[in-house]
Amino acid sequence: MHVAAPRPLISRPAGALAAGRVRVPGDKSISHRALMLGGIATGESEIHGLLEGEDVLRTAAAMRLLGAEVERGADRVWRACGRGVGALIEPEDVLDLGNSGTSARLLLGLIASHPITACMTGDASLRRRPMGRAMQPLTEIGARFVARAHDRMPLAIVGAAEPMPIRYRLPVASAQVKSAVLLAGLNTPGATTVIEPEPTRDHSELMLRHFGARLTIEHGKDGARVTTLEGQPELTGRVIRVPGDPSSAAFPAVAALIRPGSEVTIEGVGLNPHRTGLYETLREMGADIRVLNAREEAGEPVGDLQVRAGTLRGIEVPASRAPSMIDEYPILAVAAAFAEGRTVMRGLAELRVKESDRLSAIAEGLSRCGVTVEAGPDSLTVEGVGTPPRGGATIATRLDHRIAMGFLVLGIGAAEPVTVDDAAPIETSFPGFAELMNRLGADIAEPKA
Repeated sequence: MHVAAPRPLISRPAGALAAGRVRVPGDKSISHRALMLGGIATGESEIHGLLEGEDVLRTAAAMRLLGAEVERGADRVWRACGRGVGALIEPEDVLDLGNSGTSARLLLGLIASHPITACMTGDASLRRRPMGRAMQPLTEIGARFVARAHDRMPLAIVGAAEPMPIRYRLPVASAQVKSAVLLAGLNTPGATTVIEPEPTRDHSELMLRHFGARLTIEHGKDGARVTTLEGQPELTGRVIRVPGDPSSAAFPAVAALIRPGSEVTIEGVGLNPHRTGLYETLREMGADIRVLNAREEAGEPVGDLQVRAGTLRGIEVPASRAPSMIDEYPILAVAAAFAEGRTVMRGLAELRVKESDRLSAIAEGLSRCGVTVEAGPDSLTVEGVGTPPRGGATIATRLDHRIAMGFLVLGIGAAEPVTVDDAAPIETSFPGFAELMNRLGADIAEPKA
Protein backbone atom coordinates (compact mmCIF):
# COMPACT_ATOMS: atom_id res chain seq x y z
CA MET A 1 0.00 0.00 0.00
CA HIS A 2 1.38 3.43 -0.93
CA VAL A 3 2.05 5.69 2.04
CA ALA A 4 2.11 9.42 1.34
CA ALA A 5 5.07 11.42 2.64
CA PRO A 6 4.27 13.62 5.66
CA ARG A 7 3.44 17.23 4.82
CA PRO A 8 4.19 19.56 7.73
CA LEU A 9 2.53 22.98 7.88
CA ILE A 10 3.16 25.96 10.13
CA SER A 11 0.47 28.41 11.23
CA ARG A 12 1.68 31.84 12.32
CA PRO A 13 -0.24 34.43 14.35
CA ALA A 14 -2.44 36.45 12.00
CA GLY A 15 -4.40 39.69 12.02
CA ALA A 16 -8.16 39.96 11.81
CA LEU A 17 -9.90 37.55 9.44
CA ALA A 18 -12.21 39.59 7.26
CA ALA A 19 -12.20 38.58 3.62
CA GLY A 20 -15.94 38.51 3.02
CA ARG A 21 -17.77 35.31 2.13
CA VAL A 22 -16.39 31.79 1.70
CA ARG A 23 -17.85 28.35 1.04
CA VAL A 24 -16.49 25.19 2.62
CA PRO A 25 -16.47 21.79 0.87
CA GLY A 26 -19.61 19.69 0.73
CA ASP A 27 -20.86 17.72 3.70
CA LYS A 28 -18.89 14.48 3.99
CA SER A 29 -21.67 12.45 5.62
CA ILE A 30 -24.19 13.42 2.95
CA SER A 31 -21.67 12.88 0.13
CA HIS A 32 -20.99 9.27 1.22
CA ARG A 33 -24.70 8.49 1.42
CA ALA A 34 -25.51 10.15 -1.90
CA LEU A 35 -23.00 7.92 -3.71
CA MET A 36 -24.17 4.75 -1.97
CA LEU A 37 -27.90 5.29 -2.49
CA GLY A 38 -27.36 6.64 -5.99
CA GLY A 39 -25.40 3.47 -6.69
CA ILE A 40 -28.29 1.17 -5.76
CA ALA A 41 -31.22 3.26 -7.04
CA THR A 42 -32.80 2.70 -10.42
CA GLY A 43 -31.87 5.35 -12.98
CA GLU A 44 -29.45 8.24 -12.78
CA SER A 45 -28.78 10.49 -9.80
CA GLU A 46 -27.16 13.91 -10.12
CA ILE A 47 -25.03 14.99 -7.18
CA HIS A 48 -24.13 18.68 -7.01
CA GLY A 49 -21.48 19.92 -4.59
CA LEU A 50 -20.10 16.48 -3.71
CA LEU A 51 -17.09 16.64 -1.39
CA GLU A 52 -14.13 15.59 -3.53
CA GLY A 53 -11.95 14.68 -0.56
CA GLU A 54 -10.06 11.42 -0.31
CA ASP A 55 -12.64 9.74 1.97
CA VAL A 56 -15.52 10.30 -0.43
CA LEU A 57 -13.45 9.34 -3.46
CA ARG A 58 -12.81 6.00 -1.74
CA THR A 59 -16.57 5.48 -1.47
CA ALA A 60 -16.97 6.28 -5.18
CA ALA A 61 -14.26 3.75 -6.08
CA ALA A 62 -15.87 1.09 -3.88
CA MET A 63 -19.28 1.60 -5.46
CA ARG A 64 -17.73 1.13 -8.91
CA LEU A 65 -16.22 -2.18 -7.78
CA LEU A 66 -19.69 -3.19 -6.53
CA GLY A 67 -21.15 -2.58 -9.99
CA ALA A 68 -22.47 1.01 -9.96
CA GLU A 69 -21.56 3.58 -12.60
CA VAL A 70 -20.17 6.61 -10.76
CA GLU A 71 -18.47 9.42 -12.68
CA ARG A 72 -17.62 13.12 -12.34
CA GLY A 73 -18.71 15.23 -15.30
CA ALA A 74 -16.81 18.10 -16.86
CA ASP A 75 -19.44 20.35 -15.24
CA ARG A 76 -18.24 19.08 -11.81
CA VAL A 77 -21.59 17.33 -11.31
CA TRP A 78 -21.29 13.70 -10.24
CA ARG A 79 -23.63 11.16 -11.78
CA ALA A 80 -24.45 7.73 -10.37
CA CYS A 81 -26.30 5.11 -12.37
CA GLY A 82 -27.52 2.48 -9.95
CA ARG A 83 -28.15 -1.23 -10.32
CA GLY A 84 -31.31 -1.37 -8.23
CA VAL A 85 -31.80 -2.67 -4.70
CA GLY A 86 -30.28 -6.13 -4.23
CA ALA A 87 -28.20 -6.09 -7.43
CA LEU A 88 -24.69 -5.32 -6.19
CA ILE A 89 -22.01 -7.56 -7.72
CA GLU A 90 -19.08 -9.25 -6.03
CA PRO A 91 -16.01 -6.98 -6.27
CA GLU A 92 -13.02 -8.38 -8.14
CA ASP A 93 -10.57 -6.44 -5.97
CA VAL A 94 -10.13 -5.43 -2.34
CA LEU A 95 -12.17 -2.43 -1.21
CA ASP A 96 -9.46 -0.06 0.05
CA LEU A 97 -11.21 2.63 2.07
CA GLY A 98 -8.18 4.67 3.04
CA ASN A 99 -8.91 6.64 6.21
CA SER A 100 -12.71 6.55 5.96
CA GLY A 101 -14.48 4.85 8.84
CA THR A 102 -17.83 6.05 7.48
CA SER A 103 -17.20 4.31 4.15
CA ALA A 104 -16.19 1.12 5.93
CA ARG A 105 -19.11 0.80 8.33
CA LEU A 106 -21.81 1.89 5.86
CA LEU A 107 -20.50 -0.38 3.12
CA LEU A 108 -20.46 -3.30 5.56
CA GLY A 109 -24.20 -2.69 5.97
CA LEU A 110 -24.85 -2.30 2.25
CA ILE A 111 -23.01 -5.54 1.42
CA ALA A 112 -24.32 -7.57 4.39
CA SER A 113 -27.67 -8.43 2.80
CA HIS A 114 -26.22 -9.37 -0.62
CA PRO A 115 -25.05 -12.94 -1.35
CA ILE A 116 -21.52 -11.77 -2.21
CA THR A 117 -18.09 -11.86 -0.60
CA ALA A 118 -15.90 -8.78 -0.27
CA CYS A 119 -12.58 -7.94 1.38
CA MET A 120 -11.95 -4.54 3.00
CA THR A 121 -8.87 -2.73 4.19
CA GLY A 122 -7.70 0.82 4.85
CA ASP A 123 -4.73 2.89 5.86
CA ALA A 124 -2.77 2.41 9.09
CA SER A 125 -5.23 4.53 11.05
CA LEU A 126 -8.37 2.76 9.79
CA ARG A 127 -6.81 -0.66 10.35
CA ARG A 128 -6.53 0.21 14.04
CA ARG A 129 -10.19 1.15 14.38
CA PRO A 130 -12.68 -1.48 15.64
CA MET A 131 -15.52 -2.57 13.37
CA GLY A 132 -17.24 -4.85 15.86
CA ARG A 133 -20.12 -2.51 16.71
CA ALA A 134 -21.24 -2.60 13.08
CA MET A 135 -20.48 -6.28 12.59
CA GLN A 136 -22.56 -7.47 15.56
CA PRO A 137 -26.04 -6.47 14.28
CA LEU A 138 -25.10 -7.42 10.72
CA THR A 139 -24.27 -10.91 11.98
CA GLU A 140 -27.83 -11.11 13.33
CA ILE A 141 -29.09 -10.27 9.82
CA GLY A 142 -27.10 -13.24 8.49
CA ALA A 143 -23.75 -11.87 7.32
CA ARG A 144 -20.48 -13.55 8.33
CA PHE A 145 -17.12 -11.91 9.02
CA VAL A 146 -13.48 -12.89 9.25
CA ALA A 147 -11.40 -10.10 10.79
CA ARG A 148 -8.16 -9.46 12.65
CA ALA A 149 -8.06 -9.42 16.45
CA HIS A 150 -10.46 -6.96 18.07
CA ASP A 151 -12.61 -6.88 14.90
CA ARG A 152 -10.10 -4.84 12.91
CA MET A 153 -9.30 -4.62 9.22
CA PRO A 154 -8.33 -6.18 6.90
CA LEU A 155 -11.52 -8.19 7.02
CA ALA A 156 -13.76 -10.28 4.80
CA ILE A 157 -17.54 -10.13 4.73
CA VAL A 158 -19.77 -12.88 3.36
CA GLY A 159 -23.20 -11.40 2.77
CA ALA A 160 -26.36 -13.24 3.72
CA ALA A 161 -28.03 -15.35 1.04
CA GLU A 162 -31.30 -15.10 2.99
CA PRO A 163 -31.05 -11.97 5.14
CA MET A 164 -33.35 -11.70 8.15
CA PRO A 165 -34.93 -8.43 9.35
CA ILE A 166 -33.99 -7.49 12.91
CA ARG A 167 -35.07 -5.16 15.67
CA TYR A 168 -31.86 -3.72 17.09
CA ARG A 169 -31.24 -1.40 20.05
CA LEU A 170 -27.98 0.52 19.78
CA PRO A 171 -25.88 -0.04 22.92
CA VAL A 172 -23.97 3.19 22.18
CA ALA A 173 -25.17 6.17 20.15
CA SER A 174 -23.71 5.80 16.64
CA ALA A 175 -25.11 7.17 13.39
CA GLN A 176 -22.73 4.90 11.47
CA VAL A 177 -23.97 1.70 13.11
CA LYS A 178 -27.59 2.81 12.75
CA SER A 179 -26.99 3.56 9.06
CA ALA A 180 -25.27 0.21 8.49
CA VAL A 181 -28.30 -1.64 9.84
CA LEU A 182 -30.75 0.44 7.78
CA LEU A 183 -28.70 -0.03 4.59
CA ALA A 184 -28.65 -3.79 5.21
CA GLY A 185 -32.42 -3.62 5.68
CA LEU A 186 -32.89 -2.28 2.16
CA ASN A 187 -32.35 -5.75 0.67
CA THR A 188 -34.02 -7.62 3.53
CA PRO A 189 -37.67 -8.73 3.37
CA GLY A 190 -39.93 -7.28 6.03
CA ALA A 191 -39.26 -4.47 8.46
CA THR A 192 -35.86 -3.62 9.95
CA THR A 193 -35.97 -1.49 13.12
CA VAL A 194 -33.24 0.45 14.92
CA ILE A 195 -33.82 1.84 18.42
CA GLU A 196 -31.65 4.76 19.53
CA PRO A 197 -31.56 5.65 23.25
CA GLU A 198 -30.06 9.00 22.17
CA PRO A 199 -30.89 10.45 18.74
CA THR A 200 -27.95 10.71 16.33
CA ARG A 201 -27.58 12.52 13.00
CA ASP A 202 -30.35 11.51 10.62
CA HIS A 203 -28.78 12.06 7.18
CA SER A 204 -29.43 8.43 6.24
CA GLU A 205 -33.11 8.64 7.08
CA LEU A 206 -33.61 11.91 5.19
CA MET A 207 -31.80 10.62 2.12
CA LEU A 208 -33.53 7.25 2.15
CA ARG A 209 -36.86 9.07 2.04
CA HIS A 210 -35.55 11.36 -0.71
CA PHE A 211 -34.81 8.27 -2.84
CA GLY A 212 -38.25 6.77 -2.14
CA ALA A 213 -37.72 4.36 0.75
CA ARG A 214 -40.60 3.63 3.13
CA LEU A 215 -39.42 4.69 6.55
CA THR A 216 -41.20 5.63 9.78
CA ILE A 217 -39.85 7.27 12.94
CA GLU A 218 -41.55 7.01 16.31
CA HIS A 219 -40.57 7.99 19.83
CA GLY A 220 -40.80 5.48 22.66
CA LYS A 221 -42.00 6.19 26.18
CA ASP A 222 -38.39 6.19 27.38
CA GLY A 223 -37.49 8.91 24.87
CA ALA A 224 -35.79 6.51 22.48
CA ARG A 225 -36.13 7.09 18.74
CA VAL A 226 -37.45 4.07 16.84
CA THR A 227 -36.74 3.98 13.10
CA THR A 228 -38.36 1.29 10.95
CA LEU A 229 -37.49 0.64 7.30
CA GLU A 230 -39.65 -1.47 4.98
CA GLY A 231 -37.33 -3.74 3.02
CA GLN A 232 -36.90 -4.13 -0.73
CA PRO A 233 -38.23 -0.72 -1.83
CA GLU A 234 -37.92 0.67 -5.34
CA LEU A 235 -35.38 3.47 -5.03
CA THR A 236 -35.34 5.99 -7.89
CA GLY A 237 -32.49 8.24 -8.98
CA ARG A 238 -32.70 11.78 -7.61
CA VAL A 239 -31.02 15.20 -7.80
CA ILE A 240 -29.01 15.96 -4.66
CA ARG A 241 -27.43 19.26 -3.68
CA VAL A 242 -24.86 18.69 -0.98
CA PRO A 243 -24.65 21.56 1.56
CA GLY A 244 -21.40 22.79 3.06
CA ASP A 245 -20.11 20.53 5.82
CA PRO A 246 -20.84 22.02 9.27
CA SER A 247 -17.85 20.13 10.67
CA SER A 248 -15.58 21.81 8.12
CA ALA A 249 -17.23 25.21 8.65
CA ALA A 250 -16.28 24.92 12.32
CA PHE A 251 -12.61 25.65 11.58
CA PRO A 252 -12.96 29.06 9.87
CA ALA A 253 -15.77 29.88 12.33
CA VAL A 254 -13.60 29.33 15.40
CA ALA A 255 -10.65 31.07 13.71
CA ALA A 256 -12.87 34.15 13.29
CA LEU A 257 -14.01 33.97 16.93
CA ILE A 258 -10.48 33.97 18.36
CA ARG A 259 -8.93 36.75 16.23
CA PRO A 260 -10.04 40.21 17.43
CA GLY A 261 -11.78 42.27 14.77
CA SER A 262 -12.64 39.28 12.56
CA GLU A 263 -15.93 38.87 10.68
CA VAL A 264 -16.49 35.96 8.33
CA THR A 265 -19.58 34.65 6.51
CA ILE A 266 -19.62 30.97 5.54
CA GLU A 267 -22.19 30.29 2.82
CA GLY A 268 -24.51 27.33 2.34
CA VAL A 269 -23.72 25.36 5.50
CA GLY A 270 -25.83 22.35 6.41
CA LEU A 271 -27.68 23.05 9.64
CA ASN A 272 -29.24 19.69 10.43
CA PRO A 273 -30.18 19.95 14.14
CA HIS A 274 -28.35 16.68 14.81
CA ARG A 275 -25.11 18.33 13.61
CA THR A 276 -25.21 21.79 15.19
CA GLY A 277 -24.20 21.03 18.77
CA LEU A 278 -20.92 22.91 18.32
CA TYR A 279 -22.64 26.13 17.28
CA GLU A 280 -25.10 25.85 20.18
CA THR A 281 -22.15 25.37 22.53
CA LEU A 282 -20.18 28.29 21.10
CA ARG A 283 -23.21 30.55 21.50
CA GLU A 284 -23.44 29.48 25.16
CA MET A 285 -19.78 30.51 25.45
CA GLY A 286 -20.73 33.98 24.19
CA ALA A 287 -19.95 33.61 20.48
CA ASP A 288 -21.61 35.96 17.99
CA ILE A 289 -22.88 33.48 15.37
CA ARG A 290 -25.94 34.27 13.26
CA VAL A 291 -27.80 32.28 10.60
CA LEU A 292 -28.68 34.21 7.45
CA ASN A 293 -30.72 33.12 4.42
CA ALA A 294 -32.12 29.98 6.09
CA ARG A 295 -33.59 27.50 3.58
CA GLU A 296 -34.12 23.79 2.87
CA GLU A 297 -32.46 21.67 0.18
CA ALA A 298 -33.32 17.97 -0.40
CA GLY A 299 -34.84 17.77 3.07
CA GLU A 300 -31.77 19.27 4.80
CA PRO A 301 -31.85 22.71 6.49
CA VAL A 302 -29.19 25.08 5.11
CA GLY A 303 -28.07 28.61 5.93
CA ASP A 304 -25.20 31.11 5.84
CA LEU A 305 -23.21 31.51 9.07
CA GLN A 306 -22.07 35.02 9.99
CA VAL A 307 -19.36 34.88 12.66
CA ARG A 308 -17.87 37.85 14.53
CA ALA A 309 -14.97 37.81 17.00
CA GLY A 310 -15.70 38.37 20.67
CA THR A 311 -14.97 37.23 24.20
CA LEU A 312 -15.58 33.57 25.02
CA ARG A 313 -16.19 32.14 28.49
CA GLY A 314 -15.76 28.62 29.81
CA ILE A 315 -18.85 26.46 30.30
CA GLU A 316 -19.87 22.88 31.07
CA VAL A 317 -20.92 20.97 27.94
CA PRO A 318 -23.48 18.24 28.71
CA ALA A 319 -22.71 14.67 27.71
CA SER A 320 -26.11 14.49 25.99
CA ARG A 321 -24.80 16.89 23.33
CA ALA A 322 -21.94 14.64 22.25
CA PRO A 323 -23.81 12.81 19.44
CA SER A 324 -24.54 16.14 17.72
CA MET A 325 -20.92 17.33 17.78
CA ILE A 326 -18.67 14.30 18.25
CA ASP A 327 -16.39 15.37 15.39
CA GLU A 328 -16.14 18.95 16.61
CA TYR A 329 -14.52 18.46 20.03
CA PRO A 330 -10.97 19.07 18.71
CA ILE A 331 -11.90 22.54 17.47
CA LEU A 332 -14.12 23.22 20.51
CA ALA A 333 -11.10 22.47 22.71
CA VAL A 334 -9.15 25.07 20.74
CA ALA A 335 -11.91 27.64 21.31
CA ALA A 336 -11.89 26.73 25.01
CA ALA A 337 -8.14 27.44 25.16
CA PHE A 338 -8.91 31.09 24.24
CA ALA A 339 -11.92 31.40 26.58
CA GLU A 340 -11.93 32.84 30.06
CA GLY A 341 -12.51 30.15 32.65
CA ARG A 342 -12.89 26.37 32.71
CA THR A 343 -14.61 24.40 29.96
CA VAL A 344 -15.64 20.84 30.85
CA MET A 345 -16.66 18.39 28.12
CA ARG A 346 -18.17 15.00 28.99
CA GLY A 347 -19.40 11.92 27.15
CA LEU A 348 -16.30 11.73 24.93
CA ALA A 349 -15.39 8.03 25.10
CA GLU A 350 -16.14 7.75 21.35
CA LEU A 351 -13.19 10.07 20.66
CA ARG A 352 -10.78 7.36 21.72
CA VAL A 353 -11.70 5.20 18.68
CA LYS A 354 -11.81 7.87 15.97
CA GLU A 355 -9.09 8.36 13.32
CA SER A 356 -6.78 8.55 16.32
CA ASP A 357 -7.29 8.54 20.08
CA ARG A 358 -8.51 12.10 19.68
CA LEU A 359 -8.96 12.67 23.37
CA SER A 360 -5.30 12.07 24.17
CA ALA A 361 -4.19 13.85 20.97
CA ILE A 362 -6.13 17.00 21.93
CA ALA A 363 -4.83 16.95 25.51
CA GLU A 364 -1.23 16.36 24.47
CA GLY A 365 -1.32 19.08 21.81
CA LEU A 366 -2.92 21.69 24.07
CA SER A 367 -0.45 20.94 26.84
CA ARG A 368 2.46 21.42 24.45
CA CYS A 369 0.97 24.81 23.54
CA GLY A 370 0.95 25.93 27.17
CA VAL A 371 -2.70 25.21 27.98
CA THR A 372 -3.69 23.55 31.25
CA VAL A 373 -5.79 20.53 30.31
CA GLU A 374 -6.95 17.28 31.86
CA ALA A 375 -8.27 14.24 30.00
CA GLY A 376 -10.33 11.55 31.74
CA PRO A 377 -11.66 8.25 30.32
CA ASP A 378 -14.56 10.13 28.67
CA SER A 379 -14.02 13.78 29.58
CA LEU A 380 -11.84 16.77 28.79
CA THR A 381 -11.28 19.87 30.93
CA VAL A 382 -9.60 22.95 29.45
CA GLU A 383 -8.50 25.86 31.64
CA GLY A 384 -8.73 29.09 29.64
CA VAL A 385 -7.28 32.35 30.98
CA GLY A 386 -8.90 34.74 28.52
CA THR A 387 -5.67 35.46 26.65
CA PRO A 388 -4.08 33.69 23.67
CA PRO A 389 -2.20 30.50 24.61
CA ARG A 390 1.55 30.38 24.09
CA GLY A 391 1.62 28.02 21.10
CA GLY A 392 5.15 27.54 19.83
CA ALA A 393 4.93 23.74 19.56
CA THR A 394 5.05 20.99 16.96
CA ILE A 395 1.92 18.82 17.13
CA ALA A 396 1.77 15.10 16.34
CA THR A 397 -1.41 14.78 14.27
CA ARG A 398 -1.50 10.94 14.35
CA LEU A 399 -2.89 10.79 10.78
CA ASP A 400 -5.97 12.69 12.00
CA HIS A 401 -7.32 15.47 9.79
CA ARG A 402 -9.31 17.17 12.55
CA ILE A 403 -6.34 17.29 14.91
CA ALA A 404 -4.26 18.85 12.12
CA MET A 405 -6.85 21.51 11.26
CA GLY A 406 -7.65 22.27 14.90
CA PHE A 407 -4.06 23.08 15.83
CA LEU A 408 -3.48 25.08 12.65
CA VAL A 409 -6.42 27.22 13.77
CA LEU A 410 -4.87 27.52 17.23
CA GLY A 411 -1.69 28.84 15.59
CA ILE A 412 -3.67 31.67 13.96
CA GLY A 413 -4.50 33.12 17.36
CA ALA A 414 -1.61 31.92 19.55
CA ALA A 415 1.31 34.06 20.72
CA GLU A 416 3.82 31.91 18.80
CA PRO A 417 3.52 29.79 15.61
CA VAL A 418 2.21 26.22 15.75
CA THR A 419 3.49 23.47 13.46
CA VAL A 420 1.65 20.22 12.64
CA ASP A 421 3.86 17.31 11.65
CA ASP A 422 1.58 16.08 8.85
CA ALA A 423 -1.24 18.00 7.19
CA ALA A 424 -1.68 15.49 4.35
CA PRO A 425 -4.73 13.79 6.02
CA ILE A 426 -6.64 17.09 5.75
CA GLU A 427 -7.32 16.17 2.11
CA THR A 428 -9.65 13.42 3.33
CA SER A 429 -12.29 15.95 4.36
CA PHE A 430 -11.25 19.53 3.51
CA PRO A 431 -9.27 19.82 0.27
CA GLY A 432 -7.90 23.34 -0.06
CA PHE A 433 -8.11 24.04 3.70
CA ALA A 434 -4.91 26.08 3.97
CA GLU A 435 -5.70 28.06 0.83
CA LEU A 436 -9.20 28.94 2.06
CA MET A 437 -7.91 30.00 5.47
CA ASN A 438 -5.19 32.13 3.86
CA ARG A 439 -7.79 33.87 1.69
CA LEU A 440 -9.46 34.91 4.95
CA GLY A 441 -6.20 36.38 6.23
CA ALA A 442 -4.48 33.44 7.95
CA ASP A 443 -0.77 32.66 7.50
CA ILE A 444 -0.46 28.89 6.95
CA ALA A 445 2.46 27.62 4.89
CA GLU A 446 5.08 24.90 4.60
CA PRO A 447 7.98 25.44 7.01
CA LYS A 448 11.10 26.94 5.46
CA ALA A 449 13.89 24.43 4.94
